[in-house]
Amino acid sequence: MKIIILGAGQVGGTLAEHLASEANDITVVDTDGDRLRDLGDRLDIRTVQGRGSLPTVLRQAGADDADMLVAVTNSDETNMVACQVAYSLFHTPTKIARVRESSYLSREELFDNDHIPVDVLISPEQVVTNYIKRLIEHPGSLQVIDFAEGKAQLVAVKAYYGGPLVGQQLRQIRAHMPNVDTRVAAIFRRDRPITPRGDTVIEADDEVFFIAAKKDIRAVMGELRRIDETNKRVVIAGGGQIGERLAEAIESRYQVKIIEMNPARCRQLSDTLESTVVLQGSASDKDLMLEENIADADIFLALTNDDEANIMSSLLAKRLGARKVMTIINNPAYVDLVQGGEIDIAISPQLATIGTLLAHVRRGDIVSVHSLRRGAAEAIEAVAHGDSKSSKVVGKAIEDIALPPGTTIGAIIREDEVLIAHDDTLIESGDHVILFVVDKKHIRDVEKLFHVGLSFF
Repeated sequence: MKIIILGAGQVGGTLAEHLASEANDITVVDTDGDRLRDLGDRLDIRTVQGRGSLPTVLRQAGADDADMLVAVTNSDETNMVACQVAYSLFHTPTKIARVRESSYLSREELFDNDHIPVDVLISPEQVVTNYIKRLIEHPGSLQVIDFAEGKAQLVAVKAYYGGPLVGQQLRQIRAHMPNVDTRVAAIFRRDRPITPRGDTVIEADDEVFFIAAKKDIRAVMGELRRIDETNKRVVIAGGGQIGERLAEAIESRYQVKIIEMNPARCRQLSDTLESTVVLQGSASDKDLMLEENIADADIFLALTNDDEANIMSSLLAKRLGARKVMTIINNPAYVDLVQGGEIDIAISPQLATIGTLLAHVRRGDIVSVHSLRRGAAEAIEAVAHGDSKSSKVVGKAIEDIALPPGTTIGAIIREDEVLIAHDDTLIESGDHVILFVVDKKHIRDVEKLFHVGLSFF
């Protein structure tokens, strides 16, 4: 696939990295020559320096025969104009734009071929807000992913000493919970993947990914670890777009405080939010944190744009007694360094966002793609089409499907029903199939499984 990416920042650079390793023809456009040189030295891609909204620059990048334009610069307006130019002059089939301003996003009628021709809108701030909200709603989880509009969820937890299933084989889950159907999709032990089988023994500190119907998630988590107390008090450091959106989304159910440095922004937040307490100051100010009883906080969230400030305020909050600490980290090199110590969960905005983009790049009918364990693995929701003659999966039992190494099928969503995958489960046309891919070099093989042969047409 020939793809033009506008913007070599964190999101554009991470996307280029993912796609370049999958035999795509990638061209990255940016005004910053240093960023382009850095990407060009590391990846097998073309780079073009210039403003991505200009017809001459897009033509130089290969827009005449490009399959897709992904506009993820820091300017909403540049991204929207680039999509318009690609549509009007080059008839680019798929146009994806990053749009952050909620005033644009709230007017969906703007984005169609008669106005601003954007096929897919990406709002990283909204994606990250939803990601954090799910973590707050599931105390004890490391990652929570929705499939089929929330009917099924994939949840990652760390198995703790004292959990009912620690030291026991996976097949014991059925005996412990005869009325709940679930499947362990993958286990990471000391950062290495283990393919789960019935006789696999769960050890303390294993990172366990399991899938279940949304209503059963809490019961399964209780088998793997002590259920954390329900979250009530949330403190947010940083009143930017993510901080504001998160407070707005959760303030009706939790006691929320926002700490923000900028006095004008504090006034704006006070006017916008209903019950959230807005405090002007620095989350690295020990006296302020003590004054605001940070030791009583169930969750402290550092959501500013400054990685170092986020890390320092998170360490301080943990030392002063906050029960759980989550931190946004923009620099991927920092994520593995800080997660799991004093900081419970490090959130990478670009990895949270990248799945939304990948779903539109993958071949076959891929509904959603989610990056797991900082990009090491992926969870994919694919739709099966065709019949037993034209499809490699339809009409077959799961045990008879030639899955690539390290790939497991976790569940099938058939209309409104969540079917946890077992060896004898048959896949039907129209099923949403949830796959877990530990080794990303097999992504293309997974996509091929969901291609439909010519006899289908």
